[in-house]
Amino acid sequence: MSRAPTAFRSLLPIAVAFTLIARTGNAEPLVLEGEVPDDGAAFFSLPFEVPAGTKEIEVRHDDLSDQNILDWGLEDPKRFRGWGGGNTEPAIVGEAAASRSYLPGPLPAGTWKVIVGKAKIVDPPARYHVEVELRGAPTLAPQTERTPYVPSPPLKTGARWYAGDFHVHSWQSGDAHPTLDEIAAFAKSRGLDFVAISDHNTVAQLDYLVDAQSRSPDVLLMPSVEFTTYAGHANGIGATRFVDFRLAAQDGGIDEAVRQFHEMGALFSVNHPALDLGTLCIGCKWDQPLDPRQIDAVEIETGGYEQAGVIFLIPAMQFWESVLRVRPHTPAIGGSDDHLGGAGADPGDSPIGSPTTLVWASELSAEAILDGIRAGRTVVKTQGPDDPMVDLRAGDARVGDTVTGNAARGDQIKLTAVITGAAGQQARLVRNGKAEAPFDVTSDPFTWEQEVSPPDSGGQEDRYRIEVLVDGKPRTITSHLYVAAAPPEPEPGSEGCGCGVAPGTAMGWAVVMMLMRRRRAS
Repeated sequence: MSRAPTAFRSLLPIAVAFTLIARTGNAEPLVLEGEVPDDGAAFFSLPFEVPAGTKEIEVRHDDLSDQNILDWGLEDPKRFRGWGGGNTEPAIVGEAAASRSYLPGPLPAGTWKVIVGKAKIVDPPARYHVEVELRGAPTLAPQTERTPYVPSPPLKTGARWYAGDFHVHSWQSGDAHPTLDEIAAFAKSRGLDFVAISDHNTVAQLDYLVDAQSRSPDVLLMPSVEFTTYAGHANGIGATRFVDFRLAAQDGGIDEAVRQFHEMGALFSVNHPALDLGTLCIGCKWDQPLDPRQIDAVEIETGGYEQAGVIFLIPAMQFWESVLRVRPHTPAIGGSDDHLGGAGADPGDSPIGSPTTLVWASELSAEAILDGIRAGRTVVKTQGPDDPMVDLRAGDARVGDTVTGNAARGDQIKLTAVITGAAGQQARLVRNGKAEAPFDVTSDPFTWEQEVSPPDSGGQEDRYRIEVLVDGKPRTITSHLYVAAAPPEPEPGSEGCGCGVAPGTAMGWAVVMMLMRRRRAS
């Protein structure tokens, strides 16, 4: 497995790119240019000095090649200020406004850095040309719509299946275009209840969620980020703080990144794990050395089935199964990876809602949706909201839940699946990753039942899911319902502890407890 080598560190550029102290005002721009260091590191930085009184900084950058691709970002002496990726537009940051993908705020004096990622170097030596302009007055108008993110109150109440898309990009991703209003409008047109705004390696989108949510009473805009590395992409669903993606280029750094996501209550979901397109999609296949027990969910479908699933669904599900063998309670989700707000005209474009993920949640709020994923209560419609639906139950239990039974006593657990929208198709039960023979869906709705035996011994459990097949291929896929062996029954005379206590011990404990009560009362 190849992945980016260890450290990212501040490097002095090779040629004339050296640290200069510039004056405020519209002076000649600072020029940083040279060869990209051929040192095996995934990132390097170009430092420059910002004096007190600077009101706006513009960074213009060029990778000087039709073959090589460099990614671009910016950090100040105290924090990361944004990541445009391969976007060729200049980066502008000021106190009250910033260009897309970047954060406004105070411009502290000191050493700033242009962060450069070696996304694709196929024609070495790669070169760069950067111009930094320091201004004494801003050129961008104040962005008054930007406010700190606060969670929206529930848009709807009541436990039910809520439909959404966990992988949607706004114009705050350097390679995307739609506004939040456009995203919400298209999601509503498809009958979705929520979308997760998962922009590449930036939290700039969070500043706009409150304002956009005020105009979207029907579609919940959830915070998220696509943690985009050169060895795999993942979503930090619910993330409200920046996690440095460069950590993933360090030994053990991916573990620290996931820890930071979990620390803020976000979920870490691997995106398009089997999407191996080489340099056509840089880092899209998951190759990070992460313990599967750290993975909270797997995006088993990226883009609609008709657009992408024909090729990538089965490998993605095989990846999911590999995670399940280590972390059995890992739910499936889906995401369109839409970058165009549903406006794509090419057959390969996958609009918001393709696929659609159903989450059983107590209400339509970000925290309730996250809780639904944590509980494993998801169903993925791999093409979109019009696909068949499945509600897999065992009595009052549903997907994500665990029911127990005693095999020695002959217990049987009845699984029930109510399938809608699939008359004339087939479905199948999948147990521990192995599919059973398909059965015909002959009506709408259609109810299927089957009794299963619990495992023989305690500590064991079997996992079951239902897949609806359209034209013989998986179209709707549930997460799992679990059947576990019940704890051993207590032995006679054991007072229910199952530990075979010798006769007379219970009476001895009763005497001790009586004496203790008397002592406390005296």
